[in-house]
Amino acid sequence: MCTNFKVKTAKDGSVVVGRSMEFPMGVPTALAVLPGDFAGQATAPEGQRAKSWTARHGVVGMSAFGRPEWLSDGMNNAGLSAHFLYMPGGFCSYAAFVGDGNDLGELDVIAYLLGTCSSIAEVKQAMDGVRIWGVDPGMGFAPPCHILVHDASSSLAIELHPDGVHLVDNPTGVGTNAPYLDWHLTNLSNYVGISATTPDPVQVGKLTVSALGQGQGLRGIPGDDTPPGRFVRAAVQVTLCDQPVDGHDAELTALHILNSFDITPGIIREPAPHGGTTDEVTVWNSISNLTGKRYAFRTATDPNVYAIDLAKVDFTGQARTRELSWSGSFQEFTA
Repeated sequence: MCTNFKVKTAKDGSVVVGRSMEFPMGVPTALAVLPGDFAGQATAPEGQRAKSWTARHGVVGMSAFGRPEWLSDGMNNAGLSAHFLYMPGGFCSYAAFVGDGNDLGELDVIAYLLGTCSSIAEVKQAMDGVRIWGVDPGMGFAPPCHILVHDASSSLAIELHPDGVHLVDNPTGVGTNAPYLDWHLTNLSNYVGISATTPDPVQVGKLTVSALGQGQGLRGIPGDDTPPGRFVRAAVQVTLCDQPVDGHDAELTALHILNSFDITPGIIREPAPHGGTTDEVTVWNSISNLTGKRYAFRTATDPNVYAIDLAKVDFTGQARTRELSWSGSFQEFTA
């Protein structure tokens, strides 16, 4: 499961997106760089023809299963980000592979969109006529998904319904998992009145009843880690948080919000592939500064945040990957 959100636009116009990746540890993941002229070729059954493209933008992101173009998260140097989020429970319907050059595997979508698009408007054009079919990347099944995309001014959910691809404008900039986005947006109506301020005392007969402490205005927010619960919590935080001053402040705000979704190992367990159970954890977090063109990440076993300035990335040559930092400790401070 995962959580994705766009932070309130900063006073200087900076726009930052945060994302958490919750899943069992073990999926091979690396930082990927796709060149600005990347020749993309979508996955196809042997002997079949899938969609191909030539990129116009360089891309940095999280790749999986040893293939730099199989991205689960990323942003490009035009200021567009895209995020692959799990979508189980019957809320993802993959199309049958046709072979007419319009088929994309689910893990090809982000490389295609970030390589060829610079805005949500261009994403909508690029998705016209595209079918998304399910490819097993080595998990034993094709992971169900939806794709969330952000530019500086708008957000979009790419949902896979039984009747095909649905492009759903997302006015909140928030996304989690099942069910479809329209349900989550309707569900927010149950939380009108949530406030950052503590309510005034009320009179009950001759008794004056006051809040016992700060935070009473947030009473009623879901505390569970279900997709609906996380959607509401993320929406509340991006709505009520202070407006960031600039890009750096917006990145810190994203990190604070991400911290609230971090899963302590052991508190969520799910069936393991070969019997027993396994922990679901926050494997990594990412922060995409769309206006500042910075991509930052932190992994479950390294508390440090690492940032990449896309203006300094070499987007020439071949697609490449670099191992993430999976071990780290607190920075020493001399007293």
